[in-house]
Amino acid sequence: MQQDIDQYILKISCPAASGIVAAISGYLAANQCYISEMAQFDDETTKRFFTRIVFRFNDGSGDIDGLKAGFADVVDQFQMKAEFFEKKQPVKVLIMVSKFDHCFLNLLYRRQKGELDFEITAVVSNHLDMRPVAEREGLRFIYLPVTKDTKAQQEAELLKIVDETKTDLVVLARYMQILSDNLCIQLSGRAINIHHSFLPGFKGAKPYHQAYARGVKLIGATAHFVTGDLDEGPIIEQEVQRVDHSYLPDDLVAVGRDTETVALSKAVKYFVEHRVFLNDDRTVVFK
Repeated sequence: MQQDIDQYILKISCPAASGIVAAISGYLAANQCYISEMAQFDDETTKRFFTRIVFRFNDGSGDIDGLKAGFADVVDQFQMKAEFFEKKQPVKVLIMVSKFDHCFLNLLYRRQKGELDFEITAVVSNHLDMRPVAEREGLRFIYLPVTKDTKAQQEAELLKIVDETKTDLVVLARYMQILSDNLCIQLSGRAINIHHSFLPGFKGAKPYHQAYARGVKLIGATAHFVTGDLDEGPIIEQEVQRVDHSYLPDDLVAVGRDTETVALSKAVKYFVEHRVFLNDDRTVVFK
């Protein structure tokens, strides 16, 4: 297949029923489309069906708008949520940072190397530490310091930026501010956070020092969608690494940085490649 042939991604979720796959594939075939990739999952618990399809027009180009419009009958028949994406069109991402730079720098590196394909609309921070990094990369840096008195105003400004830039995804790359319930609702399904996750869990200040004091044997990180329940949103990706009694707190911090960068970058990759589906309080991720 020629690299310049336009490819499209179709994401569908709907109540499980007989004939869904036949209806989708039949419609695409009837409209001169070729399916090059298809993943599906039928959740027996929620009784919902999920599929991600990559397709192209047989002659290399076609009327995608007409294809979408005609698909409405299938959507109505099966009560689908259906989304079409042009595969080569980068997802627009806004990155939020504070003082820790490892997750931010890792995303920039993977983007530069072609491992992640997305467009950065802006870098927003409540501190100025990451400004030189953003400006060096030619990125728009927006400083929104947050206090108890300015929190609502700054969150409103953030939403304004998201709307103005047509941002698809907000990534909290170790952004050290708790978002309000209202902001979480506004960004539902399009904001990803990363946090450390241990067994048992350690919250508050210096979690790695708490982990050291308890003699943990696993260091972990969780990337999840943002919700009003702190660090308890639907999980997209998790990473763990074994440690032992010889690891000092600084060693655990270093391991933690690695697990956080890997988990977050994978979660972002899955999202920008349209592989993530919300399934109540869980996710379906076609890897």
